[in-house]
Amino acid sequence: MDLNSLNIDTPLDLINQATQTGLIGSLGIEITKTGTGTVEGCMQLSEKNCRPDGILHGGANLAFAESLAGLGSMLMVDFENYDVLGIQVNGSHTSSLRKGKAYAVANILHPGNQTHIWNVDVRNEEGRLISTVRVTNMIVKRNDKY
Repeated sequence: MDLNSLNIDTPLDLINQATQTGLIGSLGIEITKTGTGTVEGCMQLSEKNCRPDGILHGGANLAFAESLAGLGSMLMVDFENYDVLGIQVNGSHTSSLRKGKAYAVANILHPGNQTHIWNVDVRNEEGRLISTVRVTNMIVKRNDKY
């Protein structure tokens, strides 16, 4: 299975299998739930996504959020005819994470024809907010120059 065949009804095990060979797999991200306008996932802390002092790396945290929002947009479009391109990621880190897993919920705020805007909240296992991230994806017709 490849990412081009994803849709909202794609089973989670197939989504996770298709995403494990790239950055998503390297960071330890697992997709745990998909629905119309929402994607949830978790990321186990490891040396691959932490700073040398063991704290979750802010860049890995942003990549986690952008991955969920990007997948959400991919699940919402006709992926045979349109590409999803991340064009802006803006995050505010409110606390740090030193152990366990990070959990994130991505919710679409604007499901437009040309742009999707997502809010992604990343929390620790107890539910404390770690980061809140805004992701904007551009929806472009395949073969358009971009």
